Formats: sequence, C-alpha cells, structure tokens
Amino acid sequence: MRRRDFIRIAALTLLPPVVGLGRARAARADGVDVNAILRDPDAPTFGDADGDVTIVAFLDYNCPYCKKSAPDLSRVVKEDGHIRLVYKDWPVLTEASVYGAQLALAAQYQGRYETVHDALMGIPGRRIDEKRMLEAVAASGVDLDRLMADLKAHITDIAALLKRNNAQAESLGLKGTPTYLVGPLLASTLDYASFRRAVAEARRRQAAGE
Repeated sequence: MRRRDFIRIAALTLLPPVVGLGRARAARADGVDVNAILRDPDAPTFGDADGDVTIVAFLDYNCPYCKKSAPDLSRVVKEDGHIRLVYKDWPVLTEASVYGAQLALAAQYQGRYETVHDALMGIPGRRIDEKRMLEAVAASGVDLDRLMADLKAHITDIAALLKRNNAQAESLGLKGTPTYLVGPLLASTLDYASFRRAVAEARRRQAAGE
C-alpha cells in the first residue's frame, strides 16, 4: 500500500455522526496495514465482492450499540447492491464476548457465519453470558454439533484471527465498538440514513481521488 492510502484511512472528515480521527492519529498512519484490514482472507466478507465501497465493521456481541446498528447495516448493504462488507469480530467488553465471536467464526466452516452473527446480535441487552449465547445459536438452525466440532478443530486459527482484528483496531487507534470504516471514513454508531450518507460521501471522495 502507498502512504497516500494510509492517510486516506487515518485522516477523516466530520460527517454527522461520523467522527474524524484528527492529527494525532493521522501521524500514526504509517503503522496501519490497510490491505490486511480490507483483505484478510479469513475475515467474514459479504455483499458485492467487487463493490465500489467497502464497509469494515468492528463489533462485539455484548455491545448494545452494535445490536442497534446491525439491522440498518444489513439493510443498506442489501439495498445498495454494490457494497462489500467485512466483519471484524472484536470482543473487548466481556469474556463472554470472546465466546460469542468464537461461535460466529466457527460457523464460517459450514457457511453460516451470518446466521450465527444475526442470532447473537438479536439477543437483547448487554453482558449476555455464554449460556444465553449458545442457546441463541442453537435456536438459529445451524448444525450445532458441527459448529462445536469446528470450534475445537480450528480454535487456533480463530484465536489468530481475533488477535489480528485486535491489532488492526489498535493500529487505527479505535476506542470501542461499534466502529465502521466506510471507504475512507471512520464512523461510530450509525442508523440507516447515516449509513447511506456515509456511503454516498465515500463514493464522492473516491471519485474525486481524495
């Protein structure tokens, strides 16, 4: 990646409620591996693989704001049709958050990440424990026996992915969840209208070469 690409990720413009990173974080841009963030082959990726805008979502299954934004994010990606969506499980709130991320990532091996992701995001409240998470996953229709077997077989790979996600979040100076990279923009909690505005602005900037 060129230095210019690092700056585009780190030096952002205010777009209510999009938050700028400011000069201090822009100065850290050389430590950001943009390609690793956008193109980790193990990160769950959905939407249009060749989309003109990529949204990277850093999320925690015990984050109420992640849960609030999740349906609007899914709606924008589906309706737009030209967005590439990358999920970054970043369990920073509780130990159970780590378990939830492990369950979701284990479901990838049977092609059911989104099913488990939606089930976990659909649990109301915060500080959800492991038992309630597992109950929600079991009720989602996935092959639970296979999921648990995949979790056991691939736990090292899953742990490595979570470690990379954390390192990427730290390289960007992120402070918590949810955080969304929408093209060259960094956003916190967004609703449907705000996601659409952010996507439109990302396209405008990309077309202008900013």
